[in-house]
Amino acid sequence: MARYSRRAGKDVESAMKRKKKGTLRSGKGGKGGKVKSRKQAIAIGLSEARKKGKKVPAKAKTKTKRKTKRKTKR
Repeated sequence: MARYSRRAGKDVESAMKRKKKGTLRSGKGGKGGKVKSRKQAIAIGLSEARKKGKKVPAKAKTKTKRKTKRKTKR
């Protein structure tokens, strides 16, 4: 079973093309700065695919360390 749909791959591909062209921007509504990182362009493409309802795995949850959890409880 495939993790990503083909259309999701196309969304990432279009984001990469916009990055190369220099029109891909970060932030809500593309109001941030220019995207320079390849990884950031891929992440933007995947999030756009998620918003459109394409088959993309859920965003990875970050694991907090034990010390951080204790500090937040206090």
